[in-house]
Amino acid sequence: MLIIGICGASGSGKSTLAKELQQKLKGNTLMLNQDAYYRDHAYLPFEERVKINYDEPDVFEHDELLYDIQCLKSGKPITRKAYDYAHHCRADIPDEKIDPPDTVIIEGIHVFHDERLRDLMDFKLYISVDPDICLLRRIKRDIVERGRDIEGIEQQYLNTVKPMYEKYIRAYVNYADIIVARGGKNARISDMLAAYINAGFKPD
Repeated sequence: MLIIGICGASGSGKSTLAKELQQKLKGNTLMLNQDAYYRDHAYLPFEERVKINYDEPDVFEHDELLYDIQCLKSGKPITRKAYDYAHHCRADIPDEKIDPPDTVIIEGIHVFHDERLRDLMDFKLYISVDPDICLLRRIKRDIVERGRDIEGIEQQYLNTVKPMYEKYIRAYVNYADIIVARGGKNARISDMLAAYINAGFKPD
């Protein structure tokens, strides 16, 4: 099984690139979003959930994601993980089983944080985009797809998104095998990587 990791700032185009690759790769390709592995804070009042820093590494269940990847790699199915952005809580689908695919694409702001997970990746892609562009994309996404308002987006960006990018995410570029410029719609990168893999690349 081939494992591809895609990392970068919030709004950089990680999901877009992952979907582009998923469409171009031969065989069965599974895309896993790291956001689905947020820790569950459903036990907290909604007002407290809103205040959590969702951009720091420790807010994710790294062990759970690693376990799922290890299961898939060993030929075992996993259950579907999901997250409810509007209510800030997990929304897993335990009845939905996912069988091991030919390729797994893992995307998220901290997918390079856990050395154990990095070591399982055959390709590590880092998307490098100007932070101002990322912010504009994030505003549009959070309003349209996640039901957020502009005031909440602004507060979250200034209090957590930008500081965590400066502290952690920008440094993940040092782990990358490939640096992707211009965001997830860089067709040349997805075309070249898909062609290389489809031509017969085999993971170690």
